[in-house]
Order: sequence, then C-alpha cells, then structure tokens
Amino acid sequence: MVVLRPQTGLEIDGFQLGAELHRGGFSTVWQVSHPDHTVALVMKIPRVSQGLASASIVGFEVEQMILPRLSGPHVPRLIAQGDFDPMAYLVTERIAGSSLRERMSRAPLPLPEVLDLAQRLAQALHDLHRQSVIHLDLKPENLMQRPSGEVVFIDFGLSRHDTLPDLLAEEYALPLGTFPYIAPEQLLRQRHDLRSDLFAFGVMLYQMLTGVLPFGKPAGFEQARARLWQDPVPPRALRSDIPEWLQEITLRALEVDPEARYQSAAQMLFDLANPHQLRLTARGLKLARDPWHHVARRWWRRRRLQGFAAPVAVAPQSQFAPHLVVALDLSPAHEALSEALLLEAKRLLRHAPQARVSCLSVMSPKAAPRALAQLLALRAWGLRLGLREDRLHFVILQHDDPAEALLGFCAQTSCDHILIGAGLSGFGKVAARVAGQAGCSVSLIRRPQGA
Repeated sequence: MVVLRPQTGLEIDGFQLGAELHRGGFSTVWQVSHPDHTVALVMKIPRVSQGLASASIVGFEVEQMILPRLSGPHVPRLIAQGDFDPMAYLVTERIAGSSLRERMSRAPLPLPEVLDLAQRLAQALHDLHRQSVIHLDLKPENLMQRPSGEVVFIDFGLSRHDTLPDLLAEEYALPLGTFPYIAPEQLLRQRHDLRSDLFAFGVMLYQMLTGVLPFGKPAGFEQARARLWQDPVPPRALRSDIPEWLQEITLRALEVDPEARYQSAAQMLFDLANPHQLRLTARGLKLARDPWHHVARRWWRRRRLQGFAAPVAVAPQSQFAPHLVVALDLSPAHEALSEALLLEAKRLLRHAPQARVSCLSVMSPKAAPRALAQLLALRAWGLRLGLREDRLHFVILQHDDPAEALLGFCAQTSCDHILIGAGLSGFGKVAARVAGQAGCSVSLIRRPQGA
C-alpha cells in the first residue's frame, strides 16, 4: 500500500492542497480547492506517520462513520472522504467564523455576551443529541461560530454514536477526553451518557463567566479524578455581578452525579432563556466552597467508585427529559377541550418522567389587562398535572397571530412536543398551521364526542 504525505500542491481525487491551516496532535487541516466546488473547503488528514498511527487511525475511523450521519447548521457539511490507500481524508465546508478559543481568552465576558453564546450552544447541543451523537470532547477549540450566529461542532474523533460500535472503548482502557472539561463519568470510562456533554458545557459556562476553569488544568488522570469529590469555587465568589439564577444553572451543570445535572440541553436552554421561572436552590446562593468535612465525606464515599447508574441509549435519553408545550385556550367555551388536553398531557408524562412542561396561552395585546387573570387560570390548570413546580412553566404570550407566537416560542426553546387543541373554529386554524410548520412533534387533541 502506498501512503501519500500531505503537502502543498498535492492533488488527490481532484482536490488540490493549499496552505496547512492547523496541526493538531492526531491530524492536520489543509485548505483545499476542487474545480467542481465553489465554496471554501478544508481537508482533515490523520497523522499516521509520526508514531501516532493507532490513536489517529481509530479516531479518524470514528469521525468517518459519524460525520456522514449528521446534518444541519451545527455541524460542518461533509463533501468527500477517502480511504487510507493512498491517503485518508475528510473534506468539509470551511466554516467562515473562528473557534471560541479566542473569545474564551478574553474571559470573563460581559453577561449579555455569555447568555447569548450559552443559549446558542445549548440549542446546538440539543440538535446534536437529537441525532444520537454525544460529542465527548467539548472545549472551546472544538466549537466554531458561523457569521450567522450558529455554533458548529468540529472534531468528532472521540464521539459516540448510539447505533454504531464504540471503537474507542474497545481499543483503549484509559479515559479519553480533555482533562479540564472531561465529565466525572468519563473518568470512570463511561462513554454513553449525553449528560457528559452538559458537564463540559458547564465548565465552559463557568469559564466564560469567571475567566478561570472550575477544576483548574489537571496534569493527569489522578488530579482530574479529584472532581469526583471536590466542588468548584462558586462563580459569584469570583464575580459579584453574576445573578444567583445563573450560578444555579452553572453549578447544576457541574454536578458530579449525572442524575443531579440537567437531563437535556433543551432543559438548560429553557432556564437560560426564562430565568424568572427558575427555582433557586442552595447552589445559586452559596458564596464559598463546601467545608472540608463535607469534601472528606464525599471522598470517602467515592474514592472507589466504579461508575454511575447507566443511562438509557442516547435517542431515548433525550426523549426521557423532553420539553412539552401545551397550548391552551382557557375560555369557558373550550373547557371540555382543556380537560382532554390535561388527560393527554398526563398520559405523555407517564412515559417521560423527567419532562418539563410549559403551559402556554396566547392573547391579543389589546387584552393585556386580563393577562394576570389568564396567568392564574393557566397556573391552576397546570398544577393539576401533579408535577413539582420546578418542572412547570406558565407563559402568556401577547400577539395578534397566535400561531406565529407559538411557533416562535417553540423554536426559541427547542420544544420537543406540542399539545394543541383542534376542531374549534379559530383555534383549529392555529392548530393546523402549527402542525404544518413546527420543527417538532405535534399532537392535535379534539374535544370529546358530545362535550
């Protein structure tokens, strides 16, 4: 087998290599051109001739399997790929923006910039998880941002796809990842939990807010393992203008046990976008690290920990904690339909025990004086679901176009499922439009016969 060495001017399968753009530990990235493609392109080539053959080949094979299965604005568009004979490569579109590493170097960032970037990242992560992929190496260097604003994930060499063999777990006994961002369960060689990405997200959120890493820069596995029992300095102890609700979100994402973290990126996105509905706990209020005897107790319990409770597969895991929106018209004429919506919501919640529910109603801006009464009625309806209040949200949207308002809300919050009533004149038209245009599942609920 003849193995080509990448160099400027080399042509392979019609692609001509230009300048080398990046040299990483396992691969190099080159600017390339092709007569059939007018868009800017890059070629990623594994480094197989510098004593890195095993790790670079396995990681590259993982990326070759995963990248063709991904789509949407949050991943680079795959153009072509080649085998190791004569030279392995992946050609993708070149993202016009830069990595987030440069922005992170300016941290701490202004709070509006942090919130905007965090919401964009949560939306991108939710989209990735919906495609049955866990990234498992989230860090600023692996995140790009398009000029249009979307966050883009790159470098899937350590990733895990729910329906593909995990070649990395089969080949390597040591944990894989970047120690400042790696989740506790990854240190225990658990590579099948999407909440690992949420932990890395929490590390980056902490870094954006404070300018430092919550667990420093561990030099090796043993130092990194200390995060199983040590807690970070609360962000508000380092920066006084951080609101309590934002510290609550950050520290919840950094919980050691995945069960105590956010269960999906969509949940995290909702809290970032709706802080007024967030229920504060001791996490959001603390201003100092836990006392030494608390840390000592955690060390004693976790010093021989072998792993956390195994989650379900990635796709069902994202459905395990969905964001459910129930669109309601609580006027007396729609009372029977409201009851039917309540029964259907309860049925769905039996199969999604970690779901969050947004009870939503749309009213004309002219009816603003009645907004408080509408909110109280919405709250009374929602409490009948029997959920903890931190899993319930009540939203009154003021808009002359109910369908437009509902579609906008669901797009902004990455809603997973909409329940809406159908069959009544005005609201039926809204339901039909929502069902046709929503980017998620929609259930149309009809009024019971004879009601």
